[in-house]
Amino acid sequence: MKDILVVVDMQKDFISGALKNDDALKIVPYVKEKIKEAKIQGKTIIFTKDTHEDDYMETEEGKHLPVPHCIRNSEGWEIIDELEADKYADKIIEKETFGSTGLAEYFKENKESIREVEFIGVCTDICVISNVLIAKAVLPNKQIIVDAAACAGVTPQSHDTAISAMEACHINVIKKD
Repeated sequence: MKDILVVVDMQKDFISGALKNDDALKIVPYVKEKIKEAKIQGKTIIFTKDTHEDDYMETEEGKHLPVPHCIRNSEGWEIIDELEADKYADKIIEKETFGSTGLAEYFKENKESIREVEFIGVCTDICVISNVLIAKAVLPNKQIIVDAAACAGVTPQSHDTAISAMEACHINVIKKD
């Protein structure tokens, strides 16, 4: 049985770029530590990458969040250097919106061999919660974990709201304080 660590959207545009977030900057050292520890433990490490095209502003998301970000092949689209994704990632899954159909497919294909899935990354209240709930739907009898200390929301309040919502859906949230 395998354990998986999913690192959600730790990309330059969310950490220091177009949608810079000071709370996201603060979690980087801990996220890096979690990734290194997961590798030592033999966990499968999956990074997701928010991926938009040049027509982002015409998309449904672009109409609601009119800030171009994570445009394919731009500097902001890249995973932050500190996390050394090229060294630690077993898989990188691009996603065009909050929740990842590619991640859902991976979980379906590997359902029998998965023991638990842990999530870390940004934004707790958008992409983390979306992918956590997809995992719960695809893997209803597997342990789904969120390390709250390795996540950052758009605001501290929205982070806390998302954590509460995930707990209500029987997600094992650790390190809330």
